[in-house]
Amino acid sequence: MFLRILADKAESASRELIAVNPANTSRTCSRCGHVAQENRLTQAGFHCQRCAHTAHADVNAAINILRAGLALRDVAQAA
Repeated sequence: MFLRILADKAESASRELIAVNPANTSRTCSRCGHVAQENRLTQAGFHCQRCAHTAHADVNAAINILRAGLALRDVAQAA
C-alpha cells in the first residue's frame, strides 16, 4: 500500500519511483562493496572492515540504494 501511495505521489510530481530491495544495503560498503554485519557498528555508525571507509550508516545505505535503483533503471531502459 505504501509503495502505491508513493508511486502516485512520484507521478504527480513528475518523478520516477524505482523499488529497490533494501536487503544488506546498510551492511554493504558504498566504497568497496564489502558486505559484513560487522561493518554496521551502531545504529548510526558504519565502518568497513575491508577498506576502513567510515560514514553515517544511513548515508552509506542511501548511496547503495541509489546505485541499485539506477542500475535497475538502466536495465529497464536497455530492454
